[in-house]
Amino acid sequence: MNFVSPLFLWYFVPVVLLAVLVTPRGWRNGVVAVASLFFYAAGAGPTTLLLLCSMTVNYLAGMVLEPARSKLGENDRKVVLAGVIAINLAALVVWKYAGFLTEQADNLARLFGGGVQVAQVALPIGISFYTFHHISYLVDIHRGERAASRNPVAFIAYIAMFPQLVAGPIVRYREIADQLPQQRFHRLDDFAAGFPRFALGLTKKVIVADQLGPVVATCFDTSPHDMTFAIAWLGAIAYTLQLYFDFSGYSDMAIGLGRMLGFRLPENFARPYSSVTVTEFWRRWHMSLSRWFRDYVYIPLGGNRHGVAKTYRNLGIVFVLTGFWHGANWTFLIWGLYHGALLVIERGLETGKAPDIRWQRLLRRASTLILVVFGWVLFRAPDLGQAMVMMGHMLIPDFAGLGDVVGPTLNHQRTLVLLLALLIILMPARPATGRFLESARTRPAVALRAAVMILGLPYAAILLASGTFSPFLYYQF
Repeated sequence: MNFVSPLFLWYFVPVVLLAVLVTPRGWRNGVVAVASLFFYAAGAGPTTLLLLCSMTVNYLAGMVLEPARSKLGENDRKVVLAGVIAINLAALVVWKYAGFLTEQADNLARLFGGGVQVAQVALPIGISFYTFHHISYLVDIHRGERAASRNPVAFIAYIAMFPQLVAGPIVRYREIADQLPQQRFHRLDDFAAGFPRFALGLTKKVIVADQLGPVVATCFDTSPHDMTFAIAWLGAIAYTLQLYFDFSGYSDMAIGLGRMLGFRLPENFARPYSSVTVTEFWRRWHMSLSRWFRDYVYIPLGGNRHGVAKTYRNLGIVFVLTGFWHGANWTFLIWGLYHGALLVIERGLETGKAPDIRWQRLLRRASTLILVVFGWVLFRAPDLGQAMVMMGHMLIPDFAGLGDVVGPTLNHQRTLVLLLALLIILMPARPATGRFLESARTRPAVALRAAVMILGLPYAAILLASGTFSPFLYYQF
């Protein structure tokens, strides 16, 4: 049940939205809960049972952890909190990292003449996201920031809400708790505000990201013997654009769908490639993940309150976890360490703040973008060997060109898409956020909505009808 599949777009979404529009106001959470479980089961199959068990454990634990109603003392509640978080993380480790961990154990055992059976475990869809939702729910309740949900249907609607279940945004419980019990009085207004945002995301995904996919795949699949400076940089730049338009497109679709259902989901991107420091990049890229690690890992570890050494330690821990959260591969760990090191260097050199002089800002923005593009090679490469080959060629210019394999993939249409996408991320215009899209009083907002609805959406529909779409990149995480 892919967001860009005909089954989802032409059948599932219209039926769910119609049900939300015509049923009584108080039925919204029930419709969303049932539709979301059906959506998940259609893709996850038997592993839906893992989601149901996880929701049951965390729902019951939430009622025990609420300070105002719990009969347990503070220390006992901390023990329960730690235990249930451990259960959530244990499930994540077993299902997502068992193969990687047993493979490393097997490599180590082979050094001593032994061996370990490598686990073959299929990754349940969305487990990284709903695990973080559950932890947010428990911690926010334990801190007394929100009351525990006494309505299991509303709880299911939060955890399993299909727009954000598979690939985010990661919605902290405090951000949505007050919306769950509210009855809807402006359903048509919500639909009118959410649909243009959904259309924008669909356009970004199908017209831009999917067109760049073949170019990226060919560049990253090039053998070390055939790799060149041009191929390495083309692959890195094309992936930089593909990943942004794919993931931000998904987030736009999720936020738009959520709004049509009556929920205001948090923003996830704010023109991250406009950042003038790596620190600022992480305030703009995958913002819901950055906020989650800040609130539930970095600050509890002490943040920057206990001296420089511990601040660097906390940053290192956060970015190691950020890397491994994305996948069980050494490339993700090194990518996390790479960004953690950049943030530490910025703090050490006191360059984490944006300069005021225009030419300095432009220079810093260019250097930040280059560092981010360089790092994306680690994120996309299948292994460290291929990553090192590409990064090595990116540092050593040559005049070999694109070759006979990569060159033909960059046809006129894809070249135009690549250049337009590059222009969009380089231009200094303000971000197309939800407020910008929803505003009907400004000419840029009206022009953007008109362009998306009149030009982008029909063309995206034609491409979808022809079968030229692929799963979202963040589905794999």
